[in-house]
Amino acid sequence: MIAVYTLIVLILIFLIVTNLPVFGRLPKGERLNSIHHLKNYRNGALQNISVTPMQPEGVSLFTIIKKYFFGKHPNKIPKKALNFIKTDLNKAPESNSPEIVWFGHSSYLITINNKRILVDPVFSETPSPFSFIGSKAFPGTNFVKAEAFLNIDVLVVTHDHYDHLDYKSILKIAPQVKNIVTSIGVGSHLERWGIDTHKINELCWEQSISLSDDLEFTAVCARHFTGRKFKRNQTLWSAFVLKTPNYKLFLGGDSGYDVHFKKIGDDYGPFDIAFLECGQYNELWPFIHMFPEQTVQAAIELNAKILMPVHWGKFSLSMHPWNEPAERVTLAAEKQNLKIIIPKLGERVVLNKDFPSEKWWLD
Repeated sequence: MIAVYTLIVLILIFLIVTNLPVFGRLPKGERLNSIHHLKNYRNGALQNISVTPMQPEGVSLFTIIKKYFFGKHPNKIPKKALNFIKTDLNKAPESNSPEIVWFGHSSYLITINNKRILVDPVFSETPSPFSFIGSKAFPGTNFVKAEAFLNIDVLVVTHDHYDHLDYKSILKIAPQVKNIVTSIGVGSHLERWGIDTHKINELCWEQSISLSDDLEFTAVCARHFTGRKFKRNQTLWSAFVLKTPNYKLFLGGDSGYDVHFKKIGDDYGPFDIAFLECGQYNELWPFIHMFPEQTVQAAIELNAKILMPVHWGKFSLSMHPWNEPAERVTLAAEKQNLKIIIPKLGERVVLNKDFPSEKWWLD
């Protein structure tokens, strides 16, 4: 009987923990019905354009776990706190050109046409459901708090992974924003967290929304996956095209390399700048994240004038050295004569005016 009671208690604890708000909520009702009618919904889940296994053929989950815990590079974490620039985030724009501030990983603020657009804000210590699980933010990268973001016009959330959709940050930021643009299905998480449904705009691939006369977002495909608990690919993962009368920006989210970049470039390009993932890659999961050289190739195929690599510089979610993404992507960009910018954390960059060239990650 003791064993039975112990099992019952463990099951109850498991059910309680896995139903905590941080895990969000799977889509249901009309939202679920809409997802089921998407052309890339098959076999009970959303699918990528190309077949996308989580790991190459012949590589087991045990192999991945073993290498992750025992094959880490000694330079996986910076040896000292990273330098940052303390920027006044509520300062009025200094020019008519887009202004960009990067906070590490995939979180950045764009000011364009006097609109403030915040992308994938993650300001918790760890990109996981609990602070005691997972890689902690690099020293020096927690220089800004979620409470600092006031008067945000548009919050963009590309997909529902913890390093892009952070429960604690959303609770502090989302109630004050005017509009949220995200992938279809993610709204279910946001509603579970008490976010006003009327400000949530969920898009499927190739669907657009105009939030004003001079601000249009279009969701486009990416090669990735989603899921905050056990059931994968019940919500969509996207990149977004941000279009104004004078500029086009590519907000990349997470994506492995594939043919979709060329198609997006042909259909929506050229882009004044492309924010593309460049980090957390490994040969054990080559289809869901890009290697730095592929990041450069993707930018070229997008017809991007400038590449800004993100998805690195704050968390270590793979085994490579923390600064290897910057080294490899700058070398690849130089070989291809592609203009690239890698600003310091918190540095305000005016598009087509500021071209930071200091290799600060080598300090």
